[in-house]
Amino acid sequence: MRYLLFSVFALFFSISSFSQEMNSETLLEILQQESDTLQVNGNSYRFLIDDTMLICVFDENANRMRIISPIIEREKIGEEELLNALVANFHSALDVKYALSDEVIWSVFTHPLKELSEAQVIDATKQVYTAAKTFGGSYSSTNLVFPGNTKKKEKKLPQVLKKT
Repeated sequence: MRYLLFSVFALFFSISSFSQEMNSETLLEILQQESDTLQVNGNSYRFLIDDTMLICVFDENANRMRIISPIIEREKIGEEELLNALVANFHSALDVKYALSDEVIWSVFTHPLKELSEAQVIDATKQVYTAAKTFGGSYSSTNLVFPGNTKKKEKKLPQVLKKT
């Protein structure tokens, strides 16, 4: 019994020692190291990487965070670019997704805040940046691409026969 109790305690301790405890202060420190400039505004950090704006918004009470980057206004792109972004969400955007909000196309990474590691924050920042820069081209967040159709292909619609 004593051995079992010790084993359970050891297992619990080892699992808890590997858990993440990301918070807004640690997140700020990481983003300051990764960015060229950074501004704090309440529960958001606005920062630049190579003249590309990124924003990190977090809510510690809800245990959520997102890193986002505005790409282009919706009215400035056609349907093909929008559909290619949707295809990329499946094949080449990986942990980042393309999204539409307030008529702006964004690259977006979302995650529970506490469970993030430092490496994940750094990787997420790079993926959001890369997805924003490659929009309209490869639509990718890394060099990794899942196999399959990576570009939207037009299908010919069947011709509707008219009665004469």
